[in-house]
Amino acid sequence: MNSQTATQTVPSTHSASAREIPTAQELIRRAQRLQPVLRERAALAAQQRRVPEQTVREMQEAGLFRVLQARRYGGYEMSPDVFYEIQMALAQACMSTAWIYGVIAVHNWQMALLDDRASQDVWGDDTSVLIASSYMPKGQVQKVEGGFRFSGRWGYSSGIDHCQWVLLGGLVPPAQEGGAPEYRTFLLPRADIEVLDTWDTMGLRATGSHDVVVKDAFVPEHRTHKSADGFAGTSPGLAINTAPLYRLPFGQIFVRAVSSSAIGALQGALLSFRDFASTRVGDMGTRTAEQAPVQTAVAEASVAIDEMKLVLQRNFASLMAAAEARISLDIETRLHYRYQAAMVVERCAQLVYRLFVTSGARGLFNDNPLVRHFLDIHAGRTHYANNPDLFARNYGGVLLGHDNTDFFI
Repeated sequence: MNSQTATQTVPSTHSASAREIPTAQELIRRAQRLQPVLRERAALAAQQRRVPEQTVREMQEAGLFRVLQARRYGGYEMSPDVFYEIQMALAQACMSTAWIYGVIAVHNWQMALLDDRASQDVWGDDTSVLIASSYMPKGQVQKVEGGFRFSGRWGYSSGIDHCQWVLLGGLVPPAQEGGAPEYRTFLLPRADIEVLDTWDTMGLRATGSHDVVVKDAFVPEHRTHKSADGFAGTSPGLAINTAPLYRLPFGQIFVRAVSSSAIGALQGALLSFRDFASTRVGDMGTRTAEQAPVQTAVAEASVAIDEMKLVLQRNFASLMAAAEARISLDIETRLHYRYQAAMVVERCAQLVYRLFVTSGARGLFNDNPLVRHFLDIHAGRTHYANNPDLFARNYGGVLLGHDNTDFFI
């Protein structure tokens, strides 16, 4: 991608030169090299309900969080394809690790959309600082001079234990009576939040997706981002961060950050199942690998993984081409891509279920790696963005002449 124009307010030592940036292939290989240790740590991570600090440090040292970050803050400004390939590679070994990677690293992309003063607040001293989020519109917002008073409680802030800043959703009251409220995300430092230990779940246990509480914090105007700007491509940060990467629609890039890890986890489940089924002889004396339902389940999962990756790559090739040409894709196409993103985890859940049930009773034991993938994928399906029914109805309605009701596209 194109490098950004440096400003006098940002020390030049933060900017990443082309010689310092690894190739996409090297970054993906670094993620793949982490797979063995992620598998080793998975059980303890689930028990502790958080990805180990060492794992996060290793991902930082490998440069994985910098893939979508602006070059002027030490980032690599790479194609989203690289970001999703890394996420899927991590998920083959541990979907919890891949999940927090996805939702944390995508914030580095969103930061390029905010007023540049926000990036200076976060990365002025250390460009490796990480940012968590919860986009629920739960914030109670009061307009004051220079910004907002902000309070509320949010759930599901994945990876918050590793982050020093957080993006939280809130509705700004309308300026005129009878008007619609304005959805924004509000950027707050760790000192302004309280983390409540609430995350004790059946799957994605190590994501540490705890609740966050804010009590009457002041958030300056420059540390907010309007959803309408993300939809329309008019975010203030685009005046400085001019690479096509940052003209992608916010909704398109974020929803894939919470669905793509399921593809990698299904790949991990399939590899584990093949190792298991290829040599297993059942209690009734039948070789598992010779059973027709087993063969069909393996074939369907393998083909589906390939199809889902191809759709992901095709959609972002189209989105990037539009961004480079400075045009906006039509609403129907954006809704089409949105629905395809939402279908991913549902489809992975169905396919990993087929693998699970064809494992027989031996598949019930917790030492079977397939169990963790099964639980994690089903946990990921519960995310609001991964509910295909919601987005099918809106997309189908638009195709039948109704108005679009979803602007997170």
